[in-house]
Amino acid sequence: MNRTSLTILLALSTALSLGCASKNYVRQQTTPLINKTNELDDMTAKNSKDIKDVDARAQAGIEAVNTKTAEVDQKAQAAAQQATQAQTLADTAVNRVDTLQTTVANLDNYRVVTETSVHFAFNRDNLTKKAKDALDQLATDVSNTKGYIITVEGGADSVGSADYNYDLSQRRADSVIQYLASKHDVPAHKIYLIGLGKDKPVESNKTSAGRAANRRVDVRLMTNTTGSTPASPTTGQTTPPSM
Repeated sequence: MNRTSLTILLALSTALSLGCASKNYVRQQTTPLINKTNELDDMTAKNSKDIKDVDARAQAGIEAVNTKTAEVDQKAQAAAQQATQAQTLADTAVNRVDTLQTTVANLDNYRVVTETSVHFAFNRDNLTKKAKDALDQLATDVSNTKGYIITVEGGADSVGSADYNYDLSQRRADSVIQYLASKHDVPAHKIYLIGLGKDKPVESNKTSAGRAANRRVDVRLMTNTTGSTPASPTTGQTTPPSM
């Protein structure tokens, strides 16, 4: 081989070696960068997903808070309405008591138009047919009586505790009031409950007949005017039911 050929061969060999070395160098330098870029892309994707998850939870939390706030507002409004209703009822009750106290204090200015006593069986608060007939008779005078009130006084015998008899006499008086209101359209403000319990017996509680007489409700139609012609007071049930 001549000198010229040898020189060309050496030059080509050197060029090929340098080319391989350059590619290896470039590969060594770029591979870490590519790997790092891929890691950054993965981290970016994960961060985006985490951000979306946090945002979704935050929105859900905000909606839950808004819903809860609306419920609290509704409950507060309902409570305010109930408080207003309770205050109205309390004011009405106070006015009713004031009116009752005034009426009772002025009972001396009223005269009896007619009265009756209705009796009840032992430990009962329901009206018998005889009791209803007596109330019907009393109610016939209402339309002809001006400036009237109806007083109701419940009673009980001495059997049982005072608290129980108070409640029983209350229920008996309520039966009379409800009957007059529903059957004869007597306005509630015209009826006054002025006494309850076993503190005012009309007969001795030592006998069965006396106890039967004390299981009663006394009802009086009264007026404070002089324009009405008073009827003869009626006694309603003259014979109390037996034990």
